Amino acid sequence: MDIFKFTVPPGASDLRLDQLIASELEGFSRTLAREVIDLGGVHVNGRRTSKCEMIPPQGARIELYRDDQSLEPFKLRDDHILYRDPYLLALNKPAGVDTQPTHARYRGTIYEALIGYLQNPLRPDLSPELGMVQRLDRGTSGVLVFSTHTLSHRPMSEAFVGRKIRKCYLALVQGSLPAETGEICSHLVRSRNGNRMMSVNRGGREAITRYRMLASHEGVSLVAVEILTGRTHQVRVHMAEQGCPLLGDSYYGGVDNWEGGPMLRPMLHAFHLAFEHPVSAEPLALSAPVPDDMAFLVERLIPGASSLLHLESFDSFQKDY
Repeated sequence: MDIFKFTVPPGASDLRLDQLIASELEGFSRTLAREVIDLGGVHVNGRRTSKCEMIPPQGARIELYRDDQSLEPFKLRDDHILYRDPYLLALNKPAGVDTQPTHARYRGTIYEALIGYLQNPLRPDLSPELGMVQRLDRGTSGVLVFSTHTLSHRPMSEAFVGRKIRKCYLALVQGSLPAETGEICSHLVRSRNGNRMMSVNRGGREAITRYRMLASHEGVSLVAVEILTGRTHQVRVHMAEQGCPLLGDSYYGGVDNWEGGPMLRPMLHAFHLAFEHPVSAEPLALSAPVPDDMAFLVERLIPGASSLLHLESFDSFQKDY
């Protein structure tokens, strides 16, 4: 993420925000400035603003954050929705979309898109109920569930914290894991030199990852993963620390180009969630099909492995543990 900072100089206090950015920052036209402001990437005196026409006073602190994602904000469509009732909403999250607002954008995040999707057109003054009980990394695709009623917020949060939700992923990794099946247990902390997570001997938060090797070919493996905890970057860190970083995950040592083909994200897909409904207590199972980019790589790099991209690949976890 690129960060630009400046203070409104004397003589510029009559300029609109978009004009001011274009005049103070090299490479920013008014059009580009307006697009970044509209996304929510500009902050004046520490507060996000979406108003291009505002006139910041002399001495105001301007901060502009720009990520490497599209300036066209993500919009939620009906075909993204996997499940909806009065208490829950689950969607098939596309890769490349932030779950929650960042410094660089509010518009186009899953959170903002859902607020708009759930808004009652007859009562625009009322904010929809939306509980963020789960998160996925920007680059991760797959099942993402939200509570949408006061009766479901607390039980869903407690279910995630209490490890009462089955969470299954598919990962495409470099190399081969040390055993066909295994369980990785460690304690994760955020490093002091950035946002990376790492395992430590003392402190940190417990992270438990179970895995099963599904197929392997010429230095690439397809792995079924079940996580008992939900720590930040958990699967990415545990795979990397086994010497098998995810393809596309250069942040944790993975390659982002394989046989001449670029990979634009870590090859990780949240395939399946299973839990009791927070209100009815009925069993609920939600699955999201593997997206085209990952399915293509699986077939290209591990011929024949496409037949393994289904829920039965995870059934053995229940027997092994």
